[in-house]
Amino acid sequence: MRSIHPLQTLVRKFGTNPTLLKWKDNLNEVVPIDNLILAGRVQKPRQTQESSRIGVIGVPFHKGQSNCGVEDGPSELRQYGVVKDIIDLGHNVKDYGDVICDRTEERHDVPDKIKFLPDLAATCHELSTKVQKVFSEDQRKVLTLGGDHSIALGSVDGHVQAKKGEVCLLWVGAHADINTSDTSQTGHMHGMPVSLLVKELEDYWPYLPGLDWQKPTLSMKNLAYIGLRSVDHFERLMIEKYGATAFGTEDIEKYGIHTITSMALNRIDPDGTKSLHVSFDINALDAHEAPCTGTTVRGGLMLREAIHIMEMAYKTGRLEALDIVEINPRLGNSINVKTTLEAAVHVIKAAFGHRRSGNIPPHIERIPGFYKPPKNSQFPIQVND
Repeated sequence: MRSIHPLQTLVRKFGTNPTLLKWKDNLNEVVPIDNLILAGRVQKPRQTQESSRIGVIGVPFHKGQSNCGVEDGPSELRQYGVVKDIIDLGHNVKDYGDVICDRTEERHDVPDKIKFLPDLAATCHELSTKVQKVFSEDQRKVLTLGGDHSIALGSVDGHVQAKKGEVCLLWVGAHADINTSDTSQTGHMHGMPVSLLVKELEDYWPYLPGLDWQKPTLSMKNLAYIGLRSVDHFERLMIEKYGATAFGTEDIEKYGIHTITSMALNRIDPDGTKSLHVSFDINALDAHEAPCTGTTVRGGLMLREAIHIMEMAYKTGRLEALDIVEINPRLGNSINVKTTLEAAVHVIKAAFGHRRSGNIPPHIERIPGFYKPPKNSQFPIQVND
């Protein structure tokens, strides 16, 4: 019996994209285009570092889950130098500070199954408004620093509103976060934002006071997951019922992170026209790579795999928003905190064009110290130009 190449199985399932795959005539072998580049059969285009305008928004919100400390994420990332690192890549960066919205009045019409809904609704409303301003008025890409993953309700909504719905979403994390109030076992909102964002699940939610501003317009066909390894039963049912693209760690082990990411990006935006939003939960990484998070699941991504996802997202030329969430500096010692923050910064830098093989920032054009020896002289002199 003739064996089927793993990549051929993926292409049969998801379709082909000539920019990603190169076929042999007999269809017995599928070769990634990067392999042909390495073999010298295709010339790789020169990659240049382009300068972008980027806005940074912190959201120190922790009430979407049960662990205090995740609200320290934005300040810790700033102190670790993430803004400077992005500037050093040649970008124009503006820090818009933090979104802090404390609820001022009690509400008694909130479903009992959902915890801290009024707080989340107010915070995400303000975040959505700020994201829209950064996009539309200031013409910047958006980096949102959480905070727990429930804040993606605001960041993604703001992106969708600013781009008139022309957005695709790549959700990188251990969990699907697509529970509803009736399927969630905990009532924590950090496990529900996706279900509030997609229009296919709108009818599975009761009326939620305080969320009248938010309308689900994102389609499940424009949503892809990478890194899943802890998915609830009803979440799996929703994914399969509505056909969301979902890759778990077993798929990464079988096909490799490059192929998985290529397929995910192709599925959510086959025409390559939509604005890309990546919502990255630090628990996508294995606990050895990022120990300071409240919902660790063993067997996660290696840091180099996470970096590669972001490098590929950047290379699309359409990555315009990134969330980095669920960093909790209080869950671990100083070494754990440093390891987690370092991993997060690597992910963020890759999303904005940092290449592990080296970068040439836009302001660098010449090699310093050029020396040219005069004729009939054994001693060089420096040429000043």
